[in-house]
Amino acid sequence: MKKYTKITFIVLRLFLGGVMISAGAGKFFKPISNVTEVVKKINNENISSNTMTLQKVLYIGGLKQTGYFWEVVAFCELLFGIFLIFYRSYFLGSLFLLPITLHIFLFHLFLEPDEVGELVYCGLLFAVNVALMFMEKNRWKGLFKKPESLKNIISEVTGS
Repeated sequence: MKKYTKITFIVLRLFLGGVMISAGAGKFFKPISNVTEVVKKINNENISSNTMTLQKVLYIGGLKQTGYFWEVVAFCELLFGIFLIFYRSYFLGSLFLLPITLHIFLFHLFLEPDEVGELVYCGLLFAVNVALMFMEKNRWKGLFKKPESLKNIISEVTGS
């Protein structure tokens, strides 16, 4: 069973890494619309009458209009996706991707609840990321241990 578990986690790691690399790279190749185009899109009859669609367009448009945040997200997805590909750095990649995959899932949960396929897909990405984190629980479970004495608390604070 150990062999199948290891193979499964390699496949999941490569899957999540590949998705993040392609999503991050894709953000760099799509042109960012200027403010005027976003306003025209919002004033479209179909979008302005649908609250959910309007929220999505305003949210994503706002991220793009900052001039940096959309690119930062793209860079992080790309870099942490690459981290997932390599065994030595996959834990770091999954750790840093956790808030990103959570955000993607929550975006679809609250702003696209009617798109069940997208919601399941993004939930799967988040679940894979959580599973990768739990695969290495020995690395981080010590962070949550209760110190046994005052001396241990002082050594935790001072590093001695």
